[in-house]
Amino acid sequence: MNMFSELLQQSFIQNAFIAGTLIAIVSAIIGYFVVLRAQAFAAHALSHVGFAGATLAALIGVSGLLGMSGFTVAAALGMGALGKRIHGRDVEIGMILSFALGLGVLFLRLYTNSASETVSVLFGSILSVTHADIVYTIILGIGTLVVLAAIFRPLLFSSIDPEVAEARGVPTKALSIIFMLLLAITVAEAIQAVGVLLVFALIVAPAAAAQHLTRKPFSAIAISIALGLAFTWGGLFLALATSWPVSFYIAALAAVTYFIAIRIAHLIHPHARAHRAHPGREHIATV
Repeated sequence: MNMFSELLQQSFIQNAFIAGTLIAIVSAIIGYFVVLRAQAFAAHALSHVGFAGATLAALIGVSGLLGMSGFTVAAALGMGALGKRIHGRDVEIGMILSFALGLGVLFLRLYTNSASETVSVLFGSILSVTHADIVYTIILGIGTLVVLAAIFRPLLFSSIDPEVAEARGVPTKALSIIFMLLLAITVAEAIQAVGVLLVFALIVAPAAAAQHLTRKPFSAIAISIALGLAFTWGGLFLALATSWPVSFYIAALAAVTYFIAIRIAHLIHPHARAHRAHPGREHIATV
């Protein structure tokens, strides 16, 4: 206990918990809509775009979070402009992903300390988060939550039933662009914790597990937040107790929990798989 108390008094540990907490909350809420809108592959592509942004930031000597945010926001504008047409555009998104990886490799080739930078970007480095990163994360995180709260009802409506929402005058294309921008910022923040390769652990896994356990939007979001915090805090505490990386524990906890959630869902609702294709539909009138 004394060892943990001493470690928790270290500024870099405190920074990790502060950043991890905010990242987990924002990722869990955004992740709910990512799963609901079936845009997990777009989130994956944005994480690789963030890789190019982070390596360019290292090359020119600016904050990695700033570089990731810039690149992911630019890519999100293009994806968001597709609106509902983003479904079925896996080839186009894959091309963006491949091009971003190529840029990242080029920037790393030009950057002399490429080995350490590659590990940090690919697998996360939450224990090296600086005070400046904390401030930037707080600003982006709070801004993301404020915007999401403002568009929550129409975004939920357009996510569950886009055709009906569009017919009723909901600006589905504008909402798609705004959501992709929010996702881009969230991906950039999540990369700090788990890296490019494991970003699903915080953005997709908590929300996907939650939607297997409940069909109610607010309940699913609450469970998603709780799981995201559990993965992040659990990963940090386990990493402090061992020599293994935080991102490994976060990803492992996320994967195990997701498959447990699937099993629980099958036991509770053995015939509900088809209905879960549109979670929350019966609750759209209540939000």
